[in-house]
Amino acid sequence: MFNFVSRRSAVLAKNGMVATSQPLASQSGLEILKNGGNAVDAAVATAAVLNVVEPMSTGIGGDMFALYWDNKQKKVFAINGSGCQSRNVRVQDLTDLGLKSIPNEKNNSHFAVSVPGTVDGWESIINKFGSMNLSDVLHDSINYAEKGFPVSEVISNAWSSKEVIEKLSFRKSGEQFLPNGNPPKYGDIVKLPELAKSLRIISEGGAEAFYNGEIASAITNFIQSEGGWLCMEDLIKHKSEWVKPISTNYRGYEIWECPPNGAGIIALMALNIVENFDIRSMGLQSPETYHHLIESMRLAFADGLFYVADPNKSHVPVNELLSKDYASRRVMEISANEKNSNICYGNPMGGGDTVYLSVVDGEGNACSFINSLYSSFGTGLVVPDYGIALQNRGSLFSLDPEHPNYLEPNKKPYHTIIPGMATKNGELYLSFGVMGGFQQPQGHLQTLVNMIDFDLDPQKALDALRFRIDVEGDGTVHLEEGVNSELVNELTKKGHKVNIVSGYDRVSFGGGQIISREHSSNLLMGGTEPRKDGVAIGW
Repeated sequence: MFNFVSRRSAVLAKNGMVATSQPLASQSGLEILKNGGNAVDAAVATAAVLNVVEPMSTGIGGDMFALYWDNKQKKVFAINGSGCQSRNVRVQDLTDLGLKSIPNEKNNSHFAVSVPGTVDGWESIINKFGSMNLSDVLHDSINYAEKGFPVSEVISNAWSSKEVIEKLSFRKSGEQFLPNGNPPKYGDIVKLPELAKSLRIISEGGAEAFYNGEIASAITNFIQSEGGWLCMEDLIKHKSEWVKPISTNYRGYEIWECPPNGAGIIALMALNIVENFDIRSMGLQSPETYHHLIESMRLAFADGLFYVADPNKSHVPVNELLSKDYASRRVMEISANEKNSNICYGNPMGGGDTVYLSVVDGEGNACSFINSLYSSFGTGLVVPDYGIALQNRGSLFSLDPEHPNYLEPNKKPYHTIIPGMATKNGELYLSFGVMGGFQQPQGHLQTLVNMIDFDLDPQKALDALRFRIDVEGDGTVHLEEGVNSELVNELTKKGHKVNIVSGYDRVSFGGGQIISREHSSNLLMGGTEPRKDGVAIGW
C-alpha cells in the first residue's frame, strides 16, 4: 500500500520554477522558461501536457481559472475561463424525467455539460501576458499524445477505478481512453491520437478553431444526439472574462482568490474567522487547532454554498461576506468545547478532479493556474474522433428557483476550482493552490495556516496531515492515517463524526503546489503534493 510518506525537501532556484502534479508537465513548463518564455507561457504549456498525461482530471473539454502577478506593475490579475450553461436550457426537461437535481449518472450526464472554457482561457491569458503564441506552447502536449507517455502510479490507480471504467465503457467513444478495452497500468505507454488531433487543430487555428469549426460541430452534434442542450451558438458566443480578484488580509499577508462564480471566497471567509483565534498557541496538528479550523470552514462553506453563483445573473454580496465585522459575528457561533450542530448560512448584509499548477519566472512574474473537468473524465462523454472528455460542471446548478445558483440559460455554474496567491508589503509571497473539488478551500486554509501561523516551508506545509469535511454529505470529518489517537478522541468528544482514510484514498485530501518568492534575493522555494506523482523543478 502506498503510504504517501514524504522525505522531500523544498526545491530552491532563482531563475524560474514550475510545480505540478506530473513530472513530464513540470519539465515541459521549465523548458519554456529556459527558452525565453514567461510564467504564463509555461503555465499554458504545462496545463496542455497535463491534459494528456492526466486526462481524467483536466482537459480542453473543461474550464480554467488563473491569477497572474505582474511584477512590474506589482498587481494581481484574474481570468475566469469558465463557460455558461446552454441558451437552450429547459428546467422542465429535467422535471419531466422526475429529476430533482442535475444528473451525473451515465445515461443523463449530457444535461451537466456546459460550454468548455479552457481553450479560450489559454489563448486569452497568452495574448494578454504571454510572450509566445498558443502554437508555440502546445508542442509537447501534441508530442506526448501522438508518440505516447508513461502512465504514473497515482494516475494509474485513478484510471482503474470502477467509476471511471463504467463511465468510459458506457459509450463507444469513451473507449479512446481504455486502450485494448482496459485502463492502463502503472508504466504502460499510452497514445491518445484523437486528442492529439484536436490539440493540433487548436495549435494551428487557435481558439477560433475550437469554438467555431469542426471541433465545435463535433461537440454540439454529439451532445444533441445524446439529448443535451449545447448548440453551436453557445460555443461561438463564449468569451473568457478578466475579473477583479478578491482578497483579505490574514495576519499581515494579503491572500488573493478569483471572485465568484468560483469558490475562492470560501477560503477567504474561513481565514477571516480563523484570524480571531491564536492558532499558533494551540499547536500544530493539535485537537484544538483542528477543531477551530474545521468549525471555521463549516461556517464558510455554509455561506459559500448558499451565496456563490454567477454574479452576472445573481447578486453575490462579496464585500459583505469578506468584511471583518461579518467574520467577528460568525466567530460567535464557534465553541471551543463542542461542534456547532446547527450551522446555517448567515446574513452578511446585517439585516473533480482537477489539476493545479504554479509557475514563477526569473522576472518575478507568477501564474497560479487551475484546469478541471470536475469529476474524473467529467461526464464520461468523450467526443467521437476528437478525444475530448466533456466536463460535468453543470451538475452544480440548483433546481430550486429561490437559490442564487438556480439553473438558467447562459449562466455560469458554481465552481470549486480556485487558484491562490499571497502578497506581503506589495511583493509576491506565494503562488499556490490545492486541487480537489470541495477540498480546495479547505486545502488553502490549512496550507496557509501551516506557513503563516507555524512557519513551515512550502514542502512541509504540503506534507502535513490534513482534514477533509464531507461538504456534500453528512459532514463527516475525514482524517489521514497517521494522526494520533488523542486527536481522534478529542474531536469525537467535541461531537465530530470522524473517519480515518488510508492508502490511495488519501488523494481526496487534495493536490497542492506552492512556490514562494523572497523578494530581496529572488529566491524561489517550491513544494509539491506528496499524495500525487508531481514535482517542483527550477533552474
